[in-house]
Amino acid sequence: MVLLKHELRENLKSLLLWSVCVGFTCFGCIWLFGSLEESMTQMAEAYGQMGAFSAALGLDRISISTIEGFYATEVALVYAIGGAMFGAMTGACMLAKEEEGHTSEFLNTLPLGRGYVVLWKFFSMVLLILLFNLLCSIWELAGFALAGEALQKKEMVQNLMLFHGAQLLMHLEIGSVCFLLSAFSRKKQVGAALGFAILLYVLDLMCRMIPDLENMKYVTPYYFSNGTDIFTSGKVEAGLAVIGIVVMAAAVLAAFGIYGRKDLAA
Repeated sequence: MVLLKHELRENLKSLLLWSVCVGFTCFGCIWLFGSLEESMTQMAEAYGQMGAFSAALGLDRISISTIEGFYATEVALVYAIGGAMFGAMTGACMLAKEEEGHTSEFLNTLPLGRGYVVLWKFFSMVLLILLFNLLCSIWELAGFALAGEALQKKEMVQNLMLFHGAQLLMHLEIGSVCFLLSAFSRKKQVGAALGFAILLYVLDLMCRMIPDLENMKYVTPYYFSNGTDIFTSGKVEAGLAVIGIVVMAAAVLAAFGIYGRKDLAA
């Protein structure tokens, strides 16, 4: 519990900065929808004629001239990439920063055990990602309120909840993989973690645009958490979500094993 409180204090500025940046961007986009609504019909027609790129973004299945379509194709993308980058960065720093900051010697001389350290570091990462999603959701709700969209449609609310649940799982999965990277590394690999988050999004685009790469959907968590898919089908692909949970669990267990046997730098 002491480690959890320490990590929350240490990551508070980062949490607030990322949640404000991502959340305020989503808030602004939703708020501005009302003033852009009249021109959205023409934009929707133009976007719908972009061939494979339109299909990759789901613009051939949902119209951005509606609040549901605008959120699913525009706002959801900002939320997904921003959240994935925050989760990746948080996970990549959790364990490696102790060796980089030369505090691992002090931390591991305490009567806690390495398993205890890894466990509470992981819980800290999970809590930070949960708080990030909560804060960003509050920004979005404020945007809907100011835009005059009271979310009175039951279907819209259900899809929004499904989307945020899938996003939370995606952020945790990416964070857990980068947590494993942190167990390997002696320095914070923030650049590699952020690049990993972007690479997974590129893989999602490629598997949607190129039929031969369709199996890449089993690799990238952006696929099962895609806003357009959720808002058009009203569901999350359970099989892919289960794969995400398995990957997350495997990454955390591997982090326990690797960090437990690692020769830590003083």
